Amino acid sequence: MPHIPTPRVPRTAAVGAVVATALAAGLLVVSSSAASADEVGIHDVQGATRVSPLAGQQVKDVAGIVTGVRGYGSKGFWIQSADGSADADPATSEAVFVFTGSAALTVQTGDAVRVSGTVGEYVPGGAASGNQSLTQITKPTVTVESSGNPLPAPVTIDAKSVPAAYAPTGDPAQGGSINALPLKPRSYALDLYESLEGMNVRVGSSRVVGATDAYNELWVTVKKNENRNRRGGTVYGSYDAQNGGRLQIQQLAPVSEQPFPKADVGDVLRGGAEGPLDFNQFGGYTVVARELGKIDGKGLTREKTRRQAKGELAVATYNVENLDPTDPQKKFDALAGAVVANLSSPDIVALEEIQDDNGAKNDGTVSAEATLKKFTDAIVAAGGPRYAWRSVDPENNKDGGEPGGNIRQVFLYNPERVSFTERAPGDATTPTEVVRKGGRAALSHSPGRVDPKNAAWADSRKPLAGEFTFRGRTVFVIANHFGSKGGDEGLTSHHQPPVRSSEAKRLLQAQAVNGFVKDIRKVQRNADVVVLGDINDFEFSAATKALEDGGALRSAARSLPKSERYSYVYQGNSQVLDQILTSPGVGDADDFSYDSVHINAEFAEQNSDHDPQVLRFRP
Repeated sequence: MPHIPTPRVPRTAAVGAVVATALAAGLLVVSSSAASADEVGIHDVQGATRVSPLAGQQVKDVAGIVTGVRGYGSKGFWIQSADGSADADPATSEAVFVFTGSAALTVQTGDAVRVSGTVGEYVPGGAASGNQSLTQITKPTVTVESSGNPLPAPVTIDAKSVPAAYAPTGDPAQGGSINALPLKPRSYALDLYESLEGMNVRVGSSRVVGATDAYNELWVTVKKNENRNRRGGTVYGSYDAQNGGRLQIQQLAPVSEQPFPKADVGDVLRGGAEGPLDFNQFGGYTVVARELGKIDGKGLTREKTRRQAKGELAVATYNVENLDPTDPQKKFDALAGAVVANLSSPDIVALEEIQDDNGAKNDGTVSAEATLKKFTDAIVAAGGPRYAWRSVDPENNKDGGEPGGNIRQVFLYNPERVSFTERAPGDATTPTEVVRKGGRAALSHSPGRVDPKNAAWADSRKPLAGEFTFRGRTVFVIANHFGSKGGDEGLTSHHQPPVRSSEAKRLLQAQAVNGFVKDIRKVQRNADVVVLGDINDFEFSAATKALEDGGALRSAARSLPKSERYSYVYQGNSQVLDQILTSPGVGDADDFSYDSVHINAEFAEQNSDHDPQVLRFRP
């Protein structure tokens, strides 16, 4: 399923409740000083850690120049000290967000103001998200002293100013939090950004590493050589390669007044962006551009993989993103066209996120026959083969995903090239087992589900296993859609390293699939086994290592150069989520051809948010 956090909601006026929750969770540090918080400077409000030493206190007549006004979503404005560096401490920001909520905005950019109100710490996404907090002044009383003032000069964020190290290690005594640690902006990228929270910043002309999305956002990098790949992206190659040069770009003007530019990965935001540096739930540090450059398109093209040779079996995996008959025909046509033109009509295609025949309508329907007929008809119309299909319908609302949608994995196969071995098709709850037939491994149910009653698959898609025959040779294919990353903390979490709670479930799922592959190989050591799908995890993850345990499988992603290992782009990081793993019987990298076919993830216009994968080998 799409690797996207929970739906966006605007900041509400109930900041006090959020602050109370954050205090209870230990996210905020409130000053124990008895000194008066009256007539303080912005740097006093911000302090030299991630949370204000004045959180929960009243402040009076905080002076600053308005550098940006936001009249939608989280309404309010940013103020900054007129000279931009009032206390000469690089750890303390000289700007702060003034949250007005539903109150009318009565200031303009360039106004010199004094603000009185309550210092608060807002945690985007709530305390349980693990996100850092945004210091702000709430319930404000604002006095405008003059207008038309020059804005404080922007701080330039570039490759030289952003440290190579991403974040300090969290304090074990504080549960791994970095909230109370003194900021070291010359040592860590996250500390630099926090020291500039709310300030007027500028990035110069920068390469786009995350395409424009549906929320009118894109990602750029200020470090042009940081883990760059040949198509212009920035590769996330390990848990220690967070790519600190990435920044999200939004614009201050509403799109109704100023359309947001459309950009693909590799394009250049010519002229860069200038505006306040915000922190939000869906990307962390974000330049909210008051001034925004133009997109210099570099013409990124969608890849096409080669056609398999006569003696090669081509097996693919493709997450088609909640496909159901209520989707417009153009989505079916686009996905089908990609199967034919970009994937060169593989012999077997494992599909993820095929929904039932009425999509999200939650009425007990579980059949996906109409969905699959519409899709396979579209493939024929695009000039492809007449694929047959095999699957096992899930129990209603037992496999996660969109409620009522009943997503599942499905095998498409070209009967002109490959045959499916039907063996007492299984059902949603009956496991397929490995049996011996004629001295060779076989499945008790084909198609069948792998260990469907295992608690690892609760509210998650169960693996689909099938036996295929190609040129007289049996190939076992196991299609997967592991549990999502929902609930994991982001890279900008106040816990460092971030808590990745979803990994525990995928680890158990991987162990179950690995055990099934080992069962096949116990009966037939040289069996050809292909495990594939949306693994929802990286090629270096614990889940992948568990799949590979004991030499049962090997991720084909590692046959690619490191810069080519990605199928998804999230917050400007190109990363692996979709994988194909092979048993030793398939051979090593010299015996197969593997391709991550980049047709979606890098583009503003997408038919799915995942790139498909293709493996070609000679069984």
